[in-house]
Amino acid sequence: MPKTHSDIGLIGLAVMGQNLALNIADHGFQISVFNRTTEKMVKFVAENPQTPGGLIGAATLPEFVQSLSRPRKVIMMVQAGSSTDAVIDSLVPLLEPGDIIIDGGNSKWTDTIRREKSLRGKGLRFIGSGVSGGETGARFGPALMPGGDPAAYKELEPVWNAIAAKVDAKTGRPLLGAAVGRPVSGGVPCATYIGPDGAGHYVKMVHNGIEYGDMQMICEAYDLMRGLLGMKAGEIGEVFTEWNRGALDSYLIEITADILQQKDPVTKTKALVDVILDTAGQKGTGKWTSVNALDMGVPAPTVSEAVFARCLSAIKEERVAASKILKGPQKKRYTGSKKALIQAIHDALYCAKICSYAQGFQLMREAQKEYKWTLNFGSIAQIWRGGCIIRAVFLQKITEAFGRNPQLANLLLDPYFNHTVKKAQENWRKVVALAAQYGVPAPTFSSALSYYDGYRAARLPANLLQGQRDYFGAHTYERVDQPRGKFFHLDWPEPTRPQTQV
Repeated sequence: MPKTHSDIGLIGLAVMGQNLALNIADHGFQISVFNRTTEKMVKFVAENPQTPGGLIGAATLPEFVQSLSRPRKVIMMVQAGSSTDAVIDSLVPLLEPGDIIIDGGNSKWTDTIRREKSLRGKGLRFIGSGVSGGETGARFGPALMPGGDPAAYKELEPVWNAIAAKVDAKTGRPLLGAAVGRPVSGGVPCATYIGPDGAGHYVKMVHNGIEYGDMQMICEAYDLMRGLLGMKAGEIGEVFTEWNRGALDSYLIEITADILQQKDPVTKTKALVDVILDTAGQKGTGKWTSVNALDMGVPAPTVSEAVFARCLSAIKEERVAASKILKGPQKKRYTGSKKALIQAIHDALYCAKICSYAQGFQLMREAQKEYKWTLNFGSIAQIWRGGCIIRAVFLQKITEAFGRNPQLANLLLDPYFNHTVKKAQENWRKVVALAAQYGVPAPTFSSALSYYDGYRAARLPANLLQGQRDYFGAHTYERVDQPRGKFFHLDWPEPTRPQTQV
């Protein structure tokens, strides 16, 4: 028999919403569901009659709200932007003080900050929660990044911990679940309170920016094996399968191996990847990460290059025309050791990955100052170990790094990552150099290396740049022989060019 009132409710029954609702019901929570199109709700409930918690369909929004136990908890799984605002506006008159609205969409963190403040003024509580893992993650265990009122999250926490992906407490490896199509119990849940107002959606945005970088790096490794060594897709897939048994063990490496070894169902003989058009789409979260890094003055070149690589891929016709005019080096195939070069590409991928994550965590460190949050970077790395798209064994190393030093300024300064890059950087530099010599684009590999060299440089050529700025715009400069914060200007047009302190 169903309960008089459901434990929680969900609005929006697209695939993500349906899968999240089933995940919640599978863990014994009764959930009410509502969709703008009633027929979709009716069909969904009819097709899933035997869940442990139970699905309760509501034909109208007032009926939906009245079906929930107090304080009401309403999850929205609707399109980010104006659609989210429209649902909130329709809910507000029906809710009571203390009720909780949870936005599980890919909302921009600044929108979440605005919504949380507005709803707080109305006596309602708002949680913006990142939900990562795609459709399968939503169904069998996502990584969850909630932000908002901490007391409100305490109300939601039992549900979020139950439905989240689980990892082994000692190794950090994901426990079986999504891979075999069933929910998981036991282990450490990949869900934790992130911080106030928009913190959860901000961390989800950075996650997605890092995801852009990871995917582009993998593509560059594939392209280097194809371009320098002439390897076919299936053979490259076997390399990724091998890599997935070591330090690069991750969801993205795993699916890359699978994709590269998939035959085209139409031709039956060609590799599927060879018939997929080389134009990449994007939904904007990588761009948000790059723009925010620029706004806050945080160096995040690797994520930005990954975004630009997608933009460049999109101008396919223009690239085809340019390929007939613009010529590169005449080199055809690399003639050195194939095995050694594959290992070098592996090392370049790992080193670039370290730099990309270092940039992402630097960005979050600066954001907490900007928005007055206190972020636990070790906990963030922990919840990314399972469920989400960037889940990887590598994240256990980040968790351990922040465990050793919660105030770590940059991942590159951690002993493990420092030692790893030191040991592998010769191969990394070799791969970047070969890419340039052979005309194979490697924007994330090379930008990550430039970031590494720039970050480790005690002195950069910005002294000349600041001299230029002072020359044409009187923007002043600091001196190496004076304390920081003292600014000077040279009167360049004057014959004697006197210096003054500003």
